[in-house]
Amino acid sequence: MRLNLRALAAKAVFAVLEQGQSLSLALPDVQQNVRSPKDKALIAELCYGVMRVLPQLDQCVSACLSKPFKGKQRIIQQLLLVGCYQLYFTRIPPHAAISETAEACRQLGQENLVKVVNGVLRNIQRQQQPLSGESPTLKYNFPAWILKKLQAAYPNQWQQVVENSQQRPPMWLRNNCQQQRRSDYLLQLSEQSITASPGPSDDAMLLEHPCDVTQLPGFESGAVSVQDGAAQWAAQLLDAQAGELVLDACAAPGGKTCHILERTPGINLVAVDNDSKRLMRVNQNLARLQLDARVIQGNAAAIHEWWHGDKFDRILLDAPCSATGVIRRHPDIKWLRKEADIAELTKVQAQILDHCWQWLKPGGVLLYATCSILPEENHQQIVAFLARTADAELQVITASQENCSSDWQILPGQDNMDGFYYAKLLKRSTA
Repeated sequence: MRLNLRALAAKAVFAVLEQGQSLSLALPDVQQNVRSPKDKALIAELCYGVMRVLPQLDQCVSACLSKPFKGKQRIIQQLLLVGCYQLYFTRIPPHAAISETAEACRQLGQENLVKVVNGVLRNIQRQQQPLSGESPTLKYNFPAWILKKLQAAYPNQWQQVVENSQQRPPMWLRNNCQQQRRSDYLLQLSEQSITASPGPSDDAMLLEHPCDVTQLPGFESGAVSVQDGAAQWAAQLLDAQAGELVLDACAAPGGKTCHILERTPGINLVAVDNDSKRLMRVNQNLARLQLDARVIQGNAAAIHEWWHGDKFDRILLDAPCSATGVIRRHPDIKWLRKEADIAELTKVQAQILDHCWQWLKPGGVLLYATCSILPEENHQQIVAFLARTADAELQVITASQENCSSDWQILPGQDNMDGFYYAKLLKRSTA
């Protein structure tokens, strides 16, 4: 039986909430069952929407059930979240949302629960009560532990950080400076009636409205890539020079790898990641952009196991992190991450940082980056590293006249960018 869009959305939500799978993996898995771009977009809207406002939807649905579903029926709990989201946050006519969601229940093999699904959603439609905001988790649709950390880190800004993290993300482009000037590409966009403006870094362009990549002039031939404005600072701050040996540690999916190569022809770049599936994306990006790098599957905390060449002139360490800076782009992070994960992540980050440092030449530069906004993964991590590393020196980052600091924490929404962190470290020569 071919599943309808609500059933497919429920399967993706189930994969995230019940099986711990990321939405970036679960969503394409269900979208492959439909051909229409419009249908794919609706499934994405339902899944991302549920993740953004999960606590409120869950409270609303649970109030209409005598008890939550268990076992094989758990997917109907997720289906009701999808149905509730439609009633509150979409323009889909209520009768269509309810009937299609009830039909999805049948398609998911739970014929005996169709009347329950229909009744719950009709009850929600009739009441149309405002979604609850009685607790901080319900008010902000964020886990309490993340709210607590943000309040401690940003006492005067945390509410704005949360609000910005709930917004739909903009679409940023990266001009390929090997093919054309940014100003020329902006003109090409304008000729296609696509409105865009230059971003704060050299190659960044911000679209007024997101569009399908197939509409972008020269996308298939590598003229442009999709990459958030904050992530585009990595290649610019690393500032690799021709002839240098460069390591992109934890490189997948390869956006920063490609940007480094676009900016500086004539470097010898090694891209490593321990995830073989994600490394496929690195190779795909390199192929589309007609760029060359040595791509290796390996552990960035055990370079000696897969590298037997010279030490590196420059290293980009985009460290594994909580990804709390990109929640607006990946709202499932809120429900997949646990507070206990942070201590483990900071330990891993320190291990990789210490190991990569051993493979950096004296006089070389290591750029530490995360897409986190938690100080323990960022500023505090670097302070601890400097305290235990005698030959490390923190370099001032000058991203603009407004930003000139020893390290740089970008918060979600700042210049329309994702949350990101950068620290530039120089390895002092001992001679």
